[in-house]
Amino acid sequence: MEFQHPEWILLFPALMLMGYVVKRLDIFRPLRVCVLAVLTLLFMRPSVDKYEDALDLWVLFDVSESTEELVTAHSEEWTDLLDSSKPNNGSRLQVMHYAGDALVKEAGSETEVYRGSKKLTRTRLALEHVAALASEERPSRVLLFTDGYSTEPLGDVVRKMNAQGIPLDYRLVREDMTDDFRVARIELPERVQVREPFVMGVTVRGFEDGLVPLRIYQNGKMISKPGAQVRVLNGVGKAEFSTRLQQSGAYEFAAEIVPETDTHRGNNKAVKWVEVAGGPRVLLASKYTGDPVAKALREQGLEVKQVFTPLDLKVGQLSGARAVVFNNIAAHEVPADFLDALDFFVREQGGGFMMVGGKHSFGSGGYFQSSIDSLLPISMELKEDQRKLAVAMAVVLDRSGSMGAPAGKGTKMDLANSGTENAIKLLGAQDSVAVYAVDSGTHTVVKQQGILGNKDKMIKRVRRIKSQGGGIYVYTGLKDAWSELKKVPIATKHMILFADAADAEEPGGYKKLIEQMNQKGATISVIGLGSRSDTDAKFLEDIAKRGKGRVFFTNKPMDIPKLFAQETVTLARSAFVEEVTGAQATGHWSDVSPKPMGWLAKVGGYNLSYAREDATVSLISRDEYKAPLIAHARRGIGRTAAVSFPLGGEFSEEVRAWEQYGDFVQTISRWLMGSELPPGIGVRHRIVGTRLSVDLMYDPEIWAESFGLRAPEVRLFEELGDTAGVSALAWKRIAPGHFSMSYDLEEGSVVRGAIRVGDQAIPFGPLAVGTSAEWAFDPERVHELREVSAQTDGREVIDLSDAWLRPQLEKQADLRIPLAVLALVLMVLDALVTRVGWSFHAVPWRKFSFSFKSGERKRRREVYVASEAVAEPETSEPVQEEGVPRAQADAGQRRARYSRAKK
Repeated sequence: MEFQHPEWILLFPALMLMGYVVKRLDIFRPLRVCVLAVLTLLFMRPSVDKYEDALDLWVLFDVSESTEELVTAHSEEWTDLLDSSKPNNGSRLQVMHYAGDALVKEAGSETEVYRGSKKLTRTRLALEHVAALASEERPSRVLLFTDGYSTEPLGDVVRKMNAQGIPLDYRLVREDMTDDFRVARIELPERVQVREPFVMGVTVRGFEDGLVPLRIYQNGKMISKPGAQVRVLNGVGKAEFSTRLQQSGAYEFAAEIVPETDTHRGNNKAVKWVEVAGGPRVLLASKYTGDPVAKALREQGLEVKQVFTPLDLKVGQLSGARAVVFNNIAAHEVPADFLDALDFFVREQGGGFMMVGGKHSFGSGGYFQSSIDSLLPISMELKEDQRKLAVAMAVVLDRSGSMGAPAGKGTKMDLANSGTENAIKLLGAQDSVAVYAVDSGTHTVVKQQGILGNKDKMIKRVRRIKSQGGGIYVYTGLKDAWSELKKVPIATKHMILFADAADAEEPGGYKKLIEQMNQKGATISVIGLGSRSDTDAKFLEDIAKRGKGRVFFTNKPMDIPKLFAQETVTLARSAFVEEVTGAQATGHWSDVSPKPMGWLAKVGGYNLSYAREDATVSLISRDEYKAPLIAHARRGIGRTAAVSFPLGGEFSEEVRAWEQYGDFVQTISRWLMGSELPPGIGVRHRIVGTRLSVDLMYDPEIWAESFGLRAPEVRLFEELGDTAGVSALAWKRIAPGHFSMSYDLEEGSVVRGAIRVGDQAIPFGPLAVGTSAEWAFDPERVHELREVSAQTDGREVIDLSDAWLRPQLEKQADLRIPLAVLALVLMVLDALVTRVGWSFHAVPWRKFSFSFKSGERKRRREVYVASEAVAEPETSEPVQEEGVPRAQADAGQRRARYSRAKK
């Protein structure tokens, strides 16, 4: 027996001494002495060693893509062998399958067959799962069947396993890799300066020596020389490329090998990002050569990166940028992933965003209901009385077999129907519309007619469109739609073609048809489901180009409805006021700068919109609309601005003649960029396998007080295929001046992050998780597994009969509860004796005695029954037995009482 607090033994003599001094406590009664002794033991917290003979053996099978065939082929045999070799009936065998997730196998349930993701090997997750499920009252052991190549570091799993006394055994299951080459590693610095030379290292491993073709890509463009190769010698080949980057931002580098013979081509490519640091930078997207906005910013000493082709915008260019300016560029020309990235850039990374007016901006540029609509301080959904012209529109929908594929809660066809519904809702009563569904022929869903009073009927018909199989005959659909659209007596005619970018058939005479439409003033825009690299994308792009319209491509079916809405607003509500209009200051410019501004008297034209409730308007138009010309607002910890009049190109003569043009551009740009982050803080980030680690180092003398009031926060924006989302993560305080966090990423994902410190942010990323993480086969992971096993007193198991080795489990059984119960019983007995007058003499006692003779046990029972007391007569005279003298009777009674007393 052991005592956690043996010093409490002094309590008992102290109580005895107190009872000796204070007589009225009557402590020395036997029951009370026993109560005090038990209470003293209770305070000493006694415990006894407890051993468990049974064992829980947790068997973990790695069923990831790289190991599944090897493990599943023998898992049943291994399980039967382990089950048959159990040391006793109390031992239990628990089977768990793991890859991207960890699931305990239960016969007859959905977990009997692993159905989770197999693209990762998350060994740490599986071990943590065991640590959480293992019983603390029974010894446990883990036997791991794996190839040893986890896609995440095991981290602090040793501490968790040792805390519960769970050893980790393992059995390596390996495939004879006789015909495989792989890109083992890309070595790049995380951050370099502009024009600083650096070396990119590529390590290639292979099953035989020789030359292997190697390609190096930067932002998707091959930068290695044609025919470049890496020599593999003794199974390893290394290549180095020296380069430098001329502008700040983040750049994606990829290395790819193309061997003639290879078993696993999934590990032939690896990706890594490098960040190029620079000074405060503004990213300007503008088609104007010699843009006066860029000139004004450079005169202020700011670094300006101007992108003349909006399609070339990359998410990586946001790294290091403090503000982004769209100067009269259309939404369909900007990559969707870049538009989506701006929201996180502003709200979480503290960046600034400004849109400048023109005929290709705001609603005219198709930004209504886009991913940046909510960022802007103005709304593009114009009122009906702001409409000047009626429009006639025809919608041609692809209803081929590919449109029956599931998307969201319905199908792709359902989303196309929803988009068409949005278009009808946004049209006005004076407009005209028609809807056609096309496969191998044209099917009229809504004939060309006016909107007035017919919206509900039209929408009901559109919702009933179903995918019917086959392909889409583009020319047939366009021709039949135009044959009705050209009859409508409305000057503005427009057609929207929705088609699968990989399944658009029958070009026919589309060029001649579109030429006829142009002669009548009609235009065509295209919404393509897919990407610009799909087989029929060029065909669809040419239709939009010849039709003088816009083209949108999306791999996200959920974006289809909003693309229809953008295109409809661009056509029907593209309210760009071309007349010279007076301007009037509101007096709210002080929110941007305390320095007063000498405002211009008029603008050559502007985009009609109205201010949102949370926006501040510094300049408005003097016409009937009183529309916002300059508006600004805060979004998250970032800032946005809308300059509704052109700052360059057409309709900008009056503005460019403004004396304070340069001051205005510089001031609002500086406001967008926010303030500089104070010194004494830094961030380090890295990805190992699929696990992201971020460390925040800071000077406690500078930041301790600030972080004491509000701890730093970390946000992560993760993109994976069609999905994206923001996560709020928790820090761990490692030491004074050091926070750290870890996060498990999905294979193939790209992440950007921001660490919020007060009202500012430290951005980082993009960071990429390679698409071949499962096939990387990093030897460090095997070495780490061996170390973890050794630190938990585990070992490599070759003979499965040795798996049931019970660990030296010695647990302490706490005796406080039984002692507390015993003390309570003794106190109740003492109360009965003391308060109720209950006596032990009132209880009949039975005594059992045993004797043993010649190895045999003989039992004798003697019953002692308390003699009944002789009842005293009611009279004082003693009762005398007949024939017995009185003196003899009295003497007999006295002897009987004496005998009873002795007993």
